[in-house]
Amino acid sequence: MGYRIGVDIGGTFTDFCVFDERSRTLQSLKVLSTPAQPGSDVMHGLRRLQQRFEVDPADISYFAHGQTVGVNTVIQRNGAKMALLATKNFRDLLEVERLRLPEVFNLMSVRPAPLISRDRVFPIEERMRADGTVKVPLNEDDVREAVRTAKAMGCEGIVVAFLNAYRNPAHERRTLEIIRKEAPEMFAFTSSDVWPVIREFERTITTVLNGYVHPKVRDYLTSLQRVLKREGVPATPMITKSNGGVMGAERGKTSCAQVLLSGPAMGVIGASYVAGLCGERKVLSLDMGGTSADVALIENGRPQYGVGEHIGDFQLFIPSVSVSSIGAGGGSIAWVDSYGSLKVGPESAGSDPGPACYGRGDRATLTDAFAVCGFLEHVKLGFGEVTLDTDRARSAVGAVAQRIGRGLQKTAEAIIHVAVSGMYLEFGKMTAKYGIDPRELALLPFGGAGPMIACFLARELGIGRLVIPTAPGVLSAMGGLISDVKNDFIRSLMLRLDDGALADVQRGFKELTDEARRWLKDEGHFRGRTELRYSADMRYLGQKFEIEVPLTVRAATKTGFARMADDFHRRHQQVYDYCDPTAAVEIVNLRLVIVGVSPKPEFRKIARSSKRPQPVAVQQVHYDGTARRVPVFHRADLKAGCRFAGPAIVLQDDTTTCVLHDFDVRVDPYGHLIIERRS
Repeated sequence: MGYRIGVDIGGTFTDFCVFDERSRTLQSLKVLSTPAQPGSDVMHGLRRLQQRFEVDPADISYFAHGQTVGVNTVIQRNGAKMALLATKNFRDLLEVERLRLPEVFNLMSVRPAPLISRDRVFPIEERMRADGTVKVPLNEDDVREAVRTAKAMGCEGIVVAFLNAYRNPAHERRTLEIIRKEAPEMFAFTSSDVWPVIREFERTITTVLNGYVHPKVRDYLTSLQRVLKREGVPATPMITKSNGGVMGAERGKTSCAQVLLSGPAMGVIGASYVAGLCGERKVLSLDMGGTSADVALIENGRPQYGVGEHIGDFQLFIPSVSVSSIGAGGGSIAWVDSYGSLKVGPESAGSDPGPACYGRGDRATLTDAFAVCGFLEHVKLGFGEVTLDTDRARSAVGAVAQRIGRGLQKTAEAIIHVAVSGMYLEFGKMTAKYGIDPRELALLPFGGAGPMIACFLARELGIGRLVIPTAPGVLSAMGGLISDVKNDFIRSLMLRLDDGALADVQRGFKELTDEARRWLKDEGHFRGRTELRYSADMRYLGQKFEIEVPLTVRAATKTGFARMADDFHRRHQQVYDYCDPTAAVEIVNLRLVIVGVSPKPEFRKIARSSKRPQPVAVQQVHYDGTARRVPVFHRADLKAGCRFAGPAIVLQDDTTTCVLHDFDVRVDPYGHLIIERRS
């Protein structure tokens, strides 16, 4: 019995969420991020936890950490210099991609430059047939020559992706042996080890992304391990994954593609837990920190998953929590373009220097606009880590006001409206993708800036209900704390679904199950409750793409096998509003997700009161072109059953909730703020 800790590193603050396994209570903390000194923010946070809550590092029994090192490396394109060994005549795979236009309605749009330039792609004589038999043996001299040339070009590592290696990885594995012998100082990854799935480009780009971020992710995780050891933390650090699970930091150094969406996935897992606790069926989570705003759809307490999520200019074809970036963060900088138009983001002030109101920066940000409008006058920023400097915020926003020829208050309001408009535009793309009506959703905002802007955004979207978690500013960190140990496994089969495929399907699922159980045993020697989730990628014979069909445990047995086709027809009807029960069905991939269920904190109900809450202050706030006298409440003073009408400001250590005049607030039994728009 000790402390379970979740940590989320953001662009401005690093968030800590602590669960005391003895008292069953949650505590939270924020410290400024230090991107130039990896690990020092974690060290500072651990020491603050000891000072503030008497959390002895020696009593930390579990430590989960979300990071954005990998995704930032891809976005900034400052990863490893690598070579690619590809099957002869497939040298242009990364440039050809899928021959799709990046912008469908722009015939002049150009695909982004690949992460490995063509001069560092080496054709290797070898050929594996689609059934796994060898057509052309591996030319080992080609491999040795490619390795020598790559070394001479200054490459740090090599990626190997051969045709049909998902079916038979023998050539890739022999190539890996040669690389390790000829150039032991270079890292190397094979596509059959990273993600052994059909389709050459998808498998190759996933392996390239894995290698591209490997050195930076490896070095960061090594630094984290050293900090925890130096501070006396006995727990093995766990890293959150793109699929919402966790795995050991040591494995994360090589399975880098699995942790590319680590940070955003943590927040969605935390939001899913809160949505389930509140009984909300359809929820849109809004994770807004210092640099960006991300949204995800949650149904019945479960996030949506998918493959092909975009990481910068590239798609990642590993199962991930479906998260879409829709706009600016609290630290996004307001600026004026050459045409005199006001813009917000994408550049962010980050934590160094940070927004002007932190007393550090001198360029206006979205947070500065809220400070100028009066919403942050009584706020203690980041648990007292930063002192509010309203005068500096006014000076920064005033510089923008001069550029656009408006008054100070009007400019601050305009910055907020521009940010909300940009989020609204991107949100429209997401609703079209999922076919959802925002009026049917509840909005669950979190992150340091989420509750601050939530009512403004909900009003634009037509959303009438918001749920503010008890600790929204550190909800992503809580997501890491409650995440399960989880991994995905896949086998590509390409079989027609008939009785002749039964033996292959049974054997495939058995191999996946054995592999998954070995992985879970090795991953921290997990011994808790285990769940196995089976599915198959299926399509009608002749279709180009497949859909994933969830399967029961019995589906791969003789008694349940016949139901697989029925399940596929039903799923096809749901997705496309069409199915053909008489058509032949093909199994493309078998999938298995193994989950080691972690213990979850039990949220206690808070004390009730029917008394009207008393404000601690009254603040003048400007928005919608009007100055208003607004009551200010402390979140800790609000009991279950309390009700009050907007406009209002609710203060707490990790964030500020801004309630507009056309919304009402009540507190539910667990302390969540339920904000509803008046009809």
